[in-house]
This record gives sequence, structure tokens and C-alpha cells, in this order.
Amino acid sequence: MSSPAGVTTRVVTEDEADIRLDRWFRRHFPGLTQGALQKLCRTGQIRVDAKRAGTDTRLLPGQTLRIPPLNLNSPATAKPMPLVDARTVSEAEDMVLYRDDHVIVINKPPGLPTQGGPGIVRHLDGMLDAFRFGSEHRPRLVHRLDRDTSGVLLLARTPGVAAKLAASFRTRAVGKTYWAVVCGRPVPPVGRIECDLVRVDGFRGERVAVAGPYDKDTAHAITDYTTLDHAGRKLAWLELSPLTGRTHQLRVSCAAVGAPILGDAPYGTEKDGVNSALVEGFPATLHLHARRLSLPHPAGGKLTVEARLPAHMAESFRALGFTVPVTAAPLRG
Repeated sequence: MSSPAGVTTRVVTEDEADIRLDRWFRRHFPGLTQGALQKLCRTGQIRVDAKRAGTDTRLLPGQTLRIPPLNLNSPATAKPMPLVDARTVSEAEDMVLYRDDHVIVINKPPGLPTQGGPGIVRHLDGMLDAFRFGSEHRPRLVHRLDRDTSGVLLLARTPGVAAKLAASFRTRAVGKTYWAVVCGRPVPPVGRIECDLVRVDGFRGERVAVAGPYDKDTAHAITDYTTLDHAGRKLAWLELSPLTGRTHQLRVSCAAVGAPILGDAPYGTEKDGVNSALVEGFPATLHLHARRLSLPHPAGGKLTVEARLPAHMAESFRALGFTVPVTAAPLRG
């Protein structure tokens, strides 16, 4: 049986796996409004494998989309490739730890915000065109690190890969390992920190605290930790593994057990004019580093990437006598 006049079919590609139906249409038919798309789905004119589907339906490779004649507000036009200055390109290349046709893994320096905001002029999101490396697609951020947190950060090279990786983060299939120097020594030396967090007004408009019994809109945070070394009772080197992904989770969790991260003045406590997160002789810079990321690779197998310490943390490690293992080369198996 032939299709009605003007009706076409499209097959979902591998790169479009797990993308929402409305985002698929936004990519291929940018002139179609969300309201018009919702009406077409509601009336059954758009179908997935001959079945009705909502705009939030997630697509699978090989599925067939029925597309009726569309009344587009504006035709799709190709956007010119943006120009990127040589300095930004050089900075981007220096950050890269691993790249292939699907992903790019970088070592984000401390002090570089992941995304823009009030008063932020330079940020990683604004540099993403420098990470194209010849691709027609602008890479996409899959997760984020705080401005002052350094280390492993993952970029997706295509929209479909971004959807796959986002699903991996949602299902906690991604293993994240952080290193921190903390003020104090957690007891016991190995354990789990669980607490409910709540957003409050404060530092840079994005401050988090341990929730009280009557707080609403809380988020449960779980972090495993291991003490790798220590210098007396004053400072310790922790390996942190967040099992949830909450804003400032590691910073608040360490402070909650009486061991704020070195240099993290906003989450230290003040006593007699002294901040518990600041130690004389050490830089007042956050000592938190995303050391390792292990994830299912979008094309199969598992990818593990490590990032070397930033300069201020490496210097503190030397001063404390902590011996850092050699940073392993990226491994895909």
C-alpha cells in the first residue's frame, strides 16, 4: 500500500539512539514549532513504527518515523562554520586527553567555568567550537565540573552520542573518581557519607547545605571515600566516589564529616577569625580534582581516562609527602 501524498518515512540512525522525538524533529525540521509537533503527535499523523507516539518518546536505531506534510515557519538553512582564534584552538588541544569519532575527554583546568553565567565571560561552553577537530558537529557537554574543580570532563562529538552518554549518567553506569586534600581526617578512614542537601542563597548564587528536618526540595547524596594518605591529623588525601550527582556534593559531604576540602573557604567554618578550610602555607585554592572517569563507550566496550593533577595540587602533594601514582594512559577495552 502506498503512502498518502506528501507523507514520507525516515529511519532512526545509530547516532540518534535515545534521542527524544521532539529533539529529533528540532534537529531535522527546525522550522516546526513545538505546538505544531504536539498536535501532529496527538492526532496520530506522526508515528513511530506505525504506532502513536508522544513528543517525549525516546527513539531507537532502526525505528521508522512517519512524517506527514509539514507547515514549517522557516526553511532550514546551513549555519556557517564559526571562526575560532588560534589561541583558543591551542588551549583546547592542550586540554585533550583522549578523542575518537565519538567522544573527547579533556583535563579541565581549575578556574575555568564549564558554562556561562552572570559576570562570566570566558567558559568551556563558549570554547566548544575549538574542539570540533574537523567535524561538522559542535561537541556537547555531557556533564559539568565546578569552576574551581579540575580534571576529567567528557564531551560528545555528535547529538546522538550525547544522548547515549546522558543515559549512561542517568543510570549511574559511569564511574567517577575524585581526589581531594581535606583539612582533618575522617573517622573511620574508609566509609560512606549520606546526607540530604538543599540549595540556599549564598556563594555565587549556588550554595548548598545539609538539609534540616523541615527543609523542602532536598536531594539525597551518597559518596564513598577512602583515605589514601595523611599528614598527621591536619591534612589527608581522600579518594571520593560520588554515587549520586548533586551540586557541590563532594564539597558539602566532606565538610559535613568535619573534613572540608583544602582551599574551599565557602564550606569551611569560621572560628576565632580562622577558616577551617584554609591552612597557612598552602594556596587558598580548591584542592578537588576529577582524577578518573570510566564509562561504557558509545561504540562498545569500556573507556577509562585519568587526568594528572593541576599545578597547585601537585605542589601541595609534594609538600605533604604524598606519592602520586603515574597517570595511566587512556584505556578502551
